[in-house]
Amino acid sequence: MSLVHDHKDTVPVPMLTMAGALVAVTLLLTASVSLGLAPREAVPTVERQNANVAPVETRSLTFSDRDDGSVVVADAVTRQTVATIAGDEEGGGFVRGVMRGLARERRMHDVGSGPPFELTLWQNGSLSLTDPTTGRVIELGSFGPANRTTFAQFLPSGDAT
Repeated sequence: MSLVHDHKDTVPVPMLTMAGALVAVTLLLTASVSLGLAPREAVPTVERQNANVAPVETRSLTFSDRDDGSVVVADAVTRQTVATIAGDEEGGGFVRGVMRGLARERRMHDVGSGPPFELTLWQNGSLSLTDPTTGRVIELGSFGPANRTTFAQFLPSGDAT
């Protein structure tokens, strides 16, 4: 009894060729942007500056964790508590996630948790959270209206509609 051992190609050559072409086109497009041959995606901070969009409302905020998992949001100027958000509260996970990312970046820049963050509502309706110590800007509208509203409540007016 003889067993047949076949090594027939399982992936057709045209499919491999198309996959290789896709990788090559992706690399060419990436290189064209890196070399300045194609325009980069719009950066919100640059677009606001070019359009002379002014801030409508700004608030300096500090964020601190409690042992119970909640986050205390305080006005950096008055030291008044703006909100206390429980970890299981709607939006609490989003606030913790954003602040974890910003804290990680501060650690990379050897910056402590002391300096405040700037929450800004702009004339065009966008809402951003800026870390002046690292230059990092998070456009909160890009995470959906519910998450944007979570941060909008920290503005002096409490609303950014």
